[in-house]
Amino acid sequence: MITKITKFITPALLTLCFAISLNSCKDKPKKESTIVEEKVVYPSDIIPFMDEFKILCGDGKSYNDLVDVKHDNFFYVENDGTTDWVVYKSPNSGVTSRTSSNTRTELGQKKEWLPDTGGKLTGTLKVMHVSTSGDARVAASYAVVVGQIHGTEGHENEPLKIFYKKFPGHTKGSVYWNYEINTEGDNSKRWDYSTAVWGYDMSVIGDTPTSYPEEPKDGITLGEEFSYEINVYKGIMYLTFKSEGHETKTFTKSLIKTDFGKSKELPEQIKTLYASIGRDGSERENAYAGELQNFKQGAYNQTNGKDPEENMVWHTGSETYDGDINKQYKKGCYTEVWFKEATVGAGTPPEE
Repeated sequence: MITKITKFITPALLTLCFAISLNSCKDKPKKESTIVEEKVVYPSDIIPFMDEFKILCGDGKSYNDLVDVKHDNFFYVENDGTTDWVVYKSPNSGVTSRTSSNTRTELGQKKEWLPDTGGKLTGTLKVMHVSTSGDARVAASYAVVVGQIHGTEGHENEPLKIFYKKFPGHTKGSVYWNYEINTEGDNSKRWDYSTAVWGYDMSVIGDTPTSYPEEPKDGITLGEEFSYEINVYKGIMYLTFKSEGHETKTFTKSLIKTDFGKSKELPEQIKTLYASIGRDGSERENAYAGELQNFKQGAYNQTNGKDPEENMVWHTGSETYDGDINKQYKKGCYTEVWFKEATVGAGTPPEE
């Protein structure tokens, strides 16, 4: 009898336990799924001096406060697999500043300084793209300015512009720097004197719109890292350029005493390069002394859609697709520069 009761009770108990177990599972709260949001990395996370700069982007968007700010497709952070870089990207045609016909995505230093007081700007960068459209006879074609000293008084000229330029079809491009004279009198006669760092200076151009000079043997390729230091101390500008596998180059130039005054003969480079547009001015004796300056850094695109026949030095005749920025990006009509390090501060005594 006991055995029969046991046989009857056991299945009943098992059924009851299973029902209780199901109920108990239903009563337990469901575990919420955890969504991990990817942290946004801003340019100010990579280069901490952003609080000392403002920016104008290639679509005309400007920001005066750059802490925790990015602007997609113009000013943002990219990782190359090992390192975060701040990206500056600018089309051939967009919205630009009042003093230029060239488009830029470029930092502008808020603080201004006199050449006598000085300042220092450094940058470690690689140029990833320059416009593939332009006129090879025009010096500014296929080029981007990656660092500047810019005057904010007087003629508002530029005592320094650091360029990277690469002709279509070439593997290596050139790095060079230009000094624009602070013209005495009428500024319409102004010109830039160009000095090669690696590769050519600005005056090396093509014979026809689509023919190019020989590729520079000691040039810098797209994506190849290099660095510059601009150190202005007591009115003298000291420039240092470094890149692994290339000779370190240094230059010195006074910003308070001219090398290009009335009594001096016009440099041969200027006679040749600027002859077609009639620029043959002289510089005032004290150059940029007493005039406020600031630093700029980023991607100041030198290509534009203006007619080369009107200016064979600066009007590059580049394709702009009627200002359609997306189309320019798609067709290679833009410039893109990546910086991984940069500093700004006071000028320092040059190393002996």
